[in-house]
Amino acid sequence: MFVIYNEKTRFPVKVWLENIEQLEANCLEQAYHLSQLPFIHKWVCLMPDTHAGKGMPIGGVIAAKDVVIPNAVGVDIGCGMDFIPTNIRYDDIREIQTGNGTVIQSIIGNIMREIPLNTERHKTPQKSKVLDRAMQEMEKYEADEELVPFIEDGYFQVGSLGGGNHFIEVQEDQDGYLGIMIHSGSRHLGKTICDYFHNKARELNRKWYSEVKEEYRLAFLPVSSKEGKQYIHWMNLAMDYAFENRERMLDKVCSIVKEVVEKHTGITVEFGQEINCHHNYAALENHYDANVWVHRKGAVRVREGEMAVIPGAMGSYSYIVEGKGNKDSFCTSSHGAGRNYSRTGAMQAFSVEKVMVDLKEQGVVLGKRKKNDVAEECRFAYKDIDQVMAQQLDIVTPVRKLKTVGVVKG
Repeated sequence: MFVIYNEKTRFPVKVWLENIEQLEANCLEQAYHLSQLPFIHKWVCLMPDTHAGKGMPIGGVIAAKDVVIPNAVGVDIGCGMDFIPTNIRYDDIREIQTGNGTVIQSIIGNIMREIPLNTERHKTPQKSKVLDRAMQEMEKYEADEELVPFIEDGYFQVGSLGGGNHFIEVQEDQDGYLGIMIHSGSRHLGKTICDYFHNKARELNRKWYSEVKEEYRLAFLPVSSKEGKQYIHWMNLAMDYAFENRERMLDKVCSIVKEVVEKHTGITVEFGQEINCHHNYAALENHYDANVWVHRKGAVRVREGEMAVIPGAMGSYSYIVEGKGNKDSFCTSSHGAGRNYSRTGAMQAFSVEKVMVDLKEQGVVLGKRKKNDVAEECRFAYKDIDQVMAQQLDIVTPVRKLKTVGVVKG
């Protein structure tokens, strides 16, 4: 970790990398913008997977006094990870054939049939305790009439994966046991909330002649304001919805794994302790004797002893980690490997054939309806997850390393 503190910074920027040359120019510029915010508490943090985002870098962390910043949470509010280990040894099922290929191929095929992917939706409303509660507490939300219809719309998306970097993976850990990992968020609900309140914040900031420049794209809402309180209500709703969305998919995938494995192998499938954690959100926490709103955008909370999930890229490795409670990082770690290439850049640099051959050589089963954009999420488009992990050993202790054996993408 090193610190940037110069004529471009109002507050220091702590970076969990080796040197400033490892930061892309746009990411560094966004970090400078964050450091100029008058309500920053202590410093700005950049995790080792950091790269430019919308307004604030992905892999960025700030603690803010008395304000929330929609773009410092991001458009996929509550996006995060879910993981559960199993008692299945991969070697025990690797070569077993079903009527639909190997056991892993059968599992991946069933997931694609039973879970909506990318822009797909359920044809009928699904059960949702989170949305039911929102409907019962409509007084919290009715002031924002434009957003209310998206609560009802959410019933059709709960338990669906989405697209982009979201995935469902079957993985093998360092001891040969399979686990299930899911990366997904709040679907269209979270994006709509972010865009709506960012625009409200921009209008109010102009009215207040805020010193936060428009080009920073970091318009804020005081938590004491009507708009700030409303954003927090909606943000928490999206976080709960994202959490439930991952749980719903995990239940379905566990059911598929159990059915396929027990039918074709005779193994009694058991599941271990689930870890479900957000990496796009803001929360009121106490750091350095102050109650502040910690914004984690592409970053995960890792208090001392707290377990978290840090995925790599498709066909690469992922980690389960235990937090060390690092105060300098506001008890936060990276949320993944971080991109080396934009999605467009990856598609220009790597052919579909190169990616498909690479996955085949690694023995990875890919479930994806359209392959033409597969390079967007290939492992070559991301930083080396092992190098990222090496930069944050003062923040987390790796406890499980996992390799992709099967992956479903939107």
